[in-house]
This record gives sequence, C-alpha cells and structure tokens, in this order.
Amino acid sequence: MRHWRIQNFETIDSTNLEAKRQASAETFENSWIVADSQTAGRGRIARKWVSEPGNLYTTALFHEPGGLSTAMRLPFATALAVRDTIVSVSPKIDARLKWPNDVRIAHQKMCGILIETGQTGDNAWVAVGVGINLTSSPDVPDKPATCGLALDGNAEWGRDSVLGTLMAKFEIRLAQAREGFESVRKDWLKHAEGLGETVSVNTPQGALEGVFEDMDSTGGLILRLPTGERRIISSGDVNLIGMA
Repeated sequence: MRHWRIQNFETIDSTNLEAKRQASAETFENSWIVADSQTAGRGRIARKWVSEPGNLYTTALFHEPGGLSTAMRLPFATALAVRDTIVSVSPKIDARLKWPNDVRIAHQKMCGILIETGQTGDNAWVAVGVGINLTSSPDVPDKPATCGLALDGNAEWGRDSVLGTLMAKFEIRLAQAREGFESVRKDWLKHAEGLGETVSVNTPQGALEGVFEDMDSTGGLILRLPTGERRIISSGDVNLIGMA
C-alpha cells in the first residue's frame, strides 16, 4: 500500500465519484485519491458531505481479491483505521465508533466513511471514502459535529500528515479484514458507542428501540427489543436515546 499511487486534486466533485470513474477501466491502479475540496461530496444514503478546505477528503481505490466478503468488513476496519489515526495524532481524544461507520467524539461526528464496490471484468474493486474534520466542522441542524483542531489545538492536524498516518493504519486494518472478520469485530466492539445502552434504530422497515447488545459475524447490529426478542439489523441509522 505504501506503493499505491497518490492522486491530488484541488477541487473535485467527489473523490468517490472519481474512484468509480477510474474503476470503470480494467487497468486502474490502486490509489489514494485526495482533494482539497469537493463540490458534491457524499455520505451514506446519498447525504451531502460538506467539504470545506482544510479537512481530509480521500478515497482509497483498490482491487480486492477477497471480493464482496472482504468488502463487507471494511466499514468496520476503516472506522478502526480512522480511530487509530486520530489517537495517534492526539492520544487524549477518546474516539468512539458509531454503527456502522461513523467516528465520533462525545457524540459529535468527526469522520464519515462511504464504502462502494463494483466489478470490472473478473476483478472486484472497492472505493473506501473517508472524510475527516481536521480544522473545521459543518454546522448541520440535529447533526452535531466536531474537528481535530477544536478537540486538541496543540496536535498536528495538517492534511498531508494525517493522510500519511491514515494510509499506514489502513494498511494494517485492511490486512486484518482480509484474514477474517472476528478480530475486526472484537476490536470494533471495544470502542463502540452505545454498546449495552438503549438506542433507537431507523430501518427501512421502520423505527425500532432496544438495547444494543452485540454485533454478529456479518456486522449486523444485534438489538434486544423490550419484548426480549433479539433482532439483527443489517442497515439503518442508530442513535442513543436523547442523542443525535
């Protein structure tokens, strides 16, 4: 991974969109695509990702020999890599992981992750989009956010420095994910936000409330309903009761 190509853009619509354009060619190189700012940054569920200059906007585009089974582990492995990065820059920050793929500090979002996959010829590709608030955070109603500078003004939040750390941490976590999911699952749960607490989950089938009890072998959130039934959630938005 240290030999992956780094592509720098001043302004781009979205690093993930650029990754998908490049992935349409069977001969694309494993790369980190980096932008100073984005005009059409995206988060999960087609949400807009505000992309002010000074923060980190990047996508790792790579061939994935493990195919979809490995790609399904990457939201969790990437969140761990981002947490590893933040803690490396500032050990005082207690970064927590919000299911499935946000990184938050004191219930405020610092990083979003967007994983997209596809097939070109016989090869699977993965685009791992990461947006980290380094020097500023967006003011979005009901979506509290924070940035590294606000949390620790004495730490080094330069984009290139943080990118270098992220690349090294992601290399480790990608190798871990390729070995299997169980160790990723255990590491992720050590830093999970809301584990053992009552949460609300907005699913495509409707809202549910229960105790965030565990995560299963595929990354599904195990929710203990008030009736005692255990429900496995494969997609949705999770919020602590009384928190955004």
